[in-house]
Amino acid sequence: MSDKTDVKKTDVYRARRGEFRVLVVPPTRYLMVDGHGDPNTDPSYAAALAALYPVAYTLKFASKEAGRDYVVPPLEGLWWAPDMASFTDARDKTVWDWTMMLAVPEWLGERDVTVAVDAVRAKKDPPVRLDDVRMETLDEGLCVQTLHVGPFDEEGPVIAEMHRAFIPQQGLAMTGCHHEIYLSDPRRTAPEKLRTVLRQPVRRVTDGG
Repeated sequence: MSDKTDVKKTDVYRARRGEFRVLVVPPTRYLMVDGHGDPNTDPSYAAALAALYPVAYTLKFASKEAGRDYVVPPLEGLWWAPDMASFTDARDKTVWDWTMMLAVPEWLGERDVTVAVDAVRAKKDPPVRLDDVRMETLDEGLCVQTLHVGPFDEEGPVIAEMHRAFIPQQGLAMTGCHHEIYLSDPRRTAPEKLRTVLRQPVRRVTDGG
């Protein structure tokens, strides 16, 4: 049995509070479920997580039995809205669209995911959103990221500084979706100690704009 792999220890998860870092994120495969609305009140959000985690842990245990163990990666989310100011100013969560995600190790493939989904479906009372789980590759490429420590609702000023100051000052422009990586479990961590990586895909601005 090899040592247990933990993706949180890889470079792409490295971030410091108060520091904006430019990096290239390689293509990564994820289990994904989409949704819309306030994650605190919309039941589809809880249902999405209730579908993602059983599949992720079934994959993990199958991989462990095959001789390659790993830590289930942290929950991640892509977030977007018609007006990105809803993330920085008003924080109007009712207009947010989202995709919640759990990374899949590179040695597992489509068939492994299909087998895991079927195994979860065969159990008593399978998750209501199980059929919404898919595996997809996310290729963000060039990104800016930082670490936010504290409640989720206090992210706004950090995101605003990233979007409105650091990114344009570096000759970059935003692409893709706002990306969050939840290093802490909010069920077991005080709000002021929550650690969240905030990531934004970007492109370099050419002389032509």
